[in-house]
Amino acid sequence: MPSLIDLRRRIRAVKNTQQITKAMKMVAASKLRRAQERIMNARPYAVQMQRVLGSVAARVDPSIHPLLTVRAPRADSQTLVVIVTGDKGLCGSFNTNVVKAAGTYIAESAHPSTLGLVGRKGRDFFGRRGFPVLFERIGIFQKLRYDDGKAIAQTAIEAFLSGQVDRVMLVYNEFRSVMTQRVVVDQLLPIARAETSGADPGTRSGSDPARAASARSDQGFAPVAPGADPRAQIDYLYEPSAQEIFNQLLPRYVEVQVYRALLESNAAFFAAQMTAMDTATKNSADMISSLTLYMNKVRQAAITREIIEVVSGAEAL
Repeated sequence: MPSLIDLRRRIRAVKNTQQITKAMKMVAASKLRRAQERIMNARPYAVQMQRVLGSVAARVDPSIHPLLTVRAPRADSQTLVVIVTGDKGLCGSFNTNVVKAAGTYIAESAHPSTLGLVGRKGRDFFGRRGFPVLFERIGIFQKLRYDDGKAIAQTAIEAFLSGQVDRVMLVYNEFRSVMTQRVVVDQLLPIARAETSGADPGTRSGSDPARAASARSDQGFAPVAPGADPRAQIDYLYEPSAQEIFNQLLPRYVEVQVYRALLESNAAFFAAQMTAMDTATKNSADMISSLTLYMNKVRQAAITREIIEVVSGAEAL
């Protein structure tokens, strides 16, 4: 049975830990508010850019730009997997979920993978296990900027254009809410082309398909097949040429998507850390109550023993 001094020391240590976890929870909540504002402002632009470029890319020849070209599988094909983790721990299963999802993808991939590691935790995990690493970025979440996402995107684009890798995948935690984060495994390069079987994103809802087909015929386009949605056949007019537009927009698109992933991961990290520290604070309070009750039982037992010794000594006299 531990002594009263040992129990008091343990209770004091748990109280000090509780103060630390409570302070870390408040700091994470403060940083989460700013990170959440940044991702809520950036997400609509990134989603809309992905929708528009995917729709435009579906209507052109993929060979018009190398970032759209899907390469045939080769014996020496490699995939670049960009893994975004946190620089710190004490955030529950945040880093573990990303590492597990990335490890599952690498193990199930038909081609060997080389890694791009963003965050100290991912670098430490995969670096110790001998995985081939193309680049590392650590410490960028202290003051996250667009230039950080741009540098990562340019490295991925250079590796793809040079033929070093045939595909680039992005693995990160997506911020859904304070209590929920979702691991996303998304293809970054080659840029995915949207399906054209449905309504065209640029066509207003409520437009008449027959009128669209008539206008297409008047402009000299090929007639629409019977039963097909005419809006799926609508093409765009490019000014300047489609080649020049893609040369400017596609690299920017990759940069925006990488920057969005960094913002999502940053906000998800602070949410996971705040939740973990809140749980730790509650657990420490429960532990303090349990230790205090146990200490009182030990003290009462000691007092009872001393009273019995005094009574026994008085009877012996």
